Amino acid sequence: MIISIASGKGGTGKTTVATNLAFSLGKNVQIMDCDVEEPNSHLFLKPEIRERQAVIAPIPLINEFKCSYCKKCMEICRFGAIAVVGKKIITFPELCHSCGGCMAVCPEDAILENDRELGEIETGSIGDISFIHGRLKVGQVMSPPIIKKIRTLADKQMVNIIDAPPGTSCPVIAAMKGADFVLLVTEPTPFGLHDLTLAVETIKILNIPHGIVINRAGLGNNDVKEYAKKEGIPILMEIPFDKKIAQVYSRGELIVEKIPEYKDKFLDLFDQIKNLVNNLAKSPVKDIADKGAATK
Repeated sequence: MIISIASGKGGTGKTTVATNLAFSLGKNVQIMDCDVEEPNSHLFLKPEIRERQAVIAPIPLINEFKCSYCKKCMEICRFGAIAVVGKKIITFPELCHSCGGCMAVCPEDAILENDRELGEIETGSIGDISFIHGRLKVGQVMSPPIIKKIRTLADKQMVNIIDAPPGTSCPVIAAMKGADFVLLVTEPTPFGLHDLTLAVETIKILNIPHGIVINRAGLGNNDVKEYAKKEGIPILMEIPFDKKIAQVYSRGELIVEKIPEYKDKFLDLFDQIKNLVNNLAKSPVKDIADKGAATK
């Protein structure tokens, strides 16, 4: 099972939920921190890192002796990574999405590939918990390839918990797409509700089952609950606005270790997710949809 823990905005408590859920399960679980611009799951879990690997992406390398300056490479590139000005061709590696389109259309075979290091992936463990996270290299902006590389390391025999990036942009899609369930972490404030609605609309497009965790419950108003009821989205857990929890978090510690009664609450959260996923898998509506998709 793959559970992606996401939110419409940063600072809502995604990492708090992801790390405490993984630690509560304790075994047969793998946590993957896909917030590669600023990973912080390791600050709470303190894993032993055993392996590092670079994430490489190809970028175009132009042989100007063979180039006829036909501009076909520039025309196919949707991201403006290649510019042809007169008898000069300029590449912008930071804009390249490594799609290979420029190589495919070049009539002179004048484009080769050069490697660009985007970042790295570190793997390790905390007891019986497997740990993976990625780090985007300073100066690079292409985080989805690192996230997709992390996703290839998902173990189908384990519960895979993804700590997704905040927001609703391309990195978030890369962290959510193909998940069995998306757990949205929000807070009961106008900002929390606004960004929650954006995240929900994104998940609807991806057609992934989802539920909500309200962090810092009791802080604001009931607008998030009213929105969830209106949209038919289950609220699976509430974490109260509690000074003791804030103190535990500020020390880089886990709630389930310092306030043991929360372990049962996180285990109950997992049971609810598992039941929702299993019930959907048995749904006649899903069976009909699957059969329809198979005939297309």
